[in-house]
Amino acid sequence: MNPTIDLVADLGEGFGAYTIGSDTDLLEIVSSANIACGFHAGDPDIMDATVAECVRRGVGIGAHPSFPDLRGFGRRDMGLTANEVRADVLYQLGALNGFAAFHGTKVTHIAPHGRLGNLVAVRADYAAAVAEAAARVDNELIVVAQEGELAKAARSAGLDVAIVGIVDRAYQEDGTLVPRSQPGAVLHDPSVIVERTVRMVCEGKIRCANGTDIDISTDTVLLHGDNPGAVELARLIRSELISAGVRIAPLTEVMDAKRKAA
Repeated sequence: MNPTIDLVADLGEGFGAYTIGSDTDLLEIVSSANIACGFHAGDPDIMDATVAECVRRGVGIGAHPSFPDLRGFGRRDMGLTANEVRADVLYQLGALNGFAAFHGTKVTHIAPHGRLGNLVAVRADYAAAVAEAAARVDNELIVVAQEGELAKAARSAGLDVAIVGIVDRAYQEDGTLVPRSQPGAVLHDPSVIVERTVRMVCEGKIRCANGTDIDISTDTVLLHGDNPGAVELARLIRSELISAGVRIAPLTEVMDAKRKAA
């Protein structure tokens, strides 16, 4: 059976008069969106417009909560307690749920952003806080994560977990990403990125930074659109996946297909 995969991008990450990324172009490529909820980016007008456009195009809607770090774009550790993390995630998820309900849809997944997204993979207390917030708001929410503490906590809370493949980042043997501070952590060659993506989705393999292959299970592929050439690369990734027989679908359909195949 040919694989089914979701393509997701982080959207709605402007603020006020400032625009970041190419949301209009990406919405022609992706099947799901991680929408900023106001803490690292986004505001009520942007959230409203982004949700409305996702609904118009049939793109799945996900919450992209972060630390309350608007100035640092959610990329700094705020030193929060687990209870503060839980409350902040509830606040952001509630905001996006309001816009989704207004536009006749619902939030289907949650994907922590930036430094919060990094820490929930390794901090059990933060992971449990995010999983509890998600499960008690909507036990049908899909948690998007790499394998790690958040994936474990979400499964323990009875939530579906969608494993995300980050195709322009180097991986280590344990399945985690090479830190950005190290050389070669971010990949730039489009041909290499496309080849890695197709292999990840179709073969379940990825070449690590040390040259060895590891197994990888991927439900959704994260595409970026906030750097030069990113939209063209995203289009190429989508095109090459389809040429390889991969079906592109929103995350809810991917997870349904996975359950049926199990």
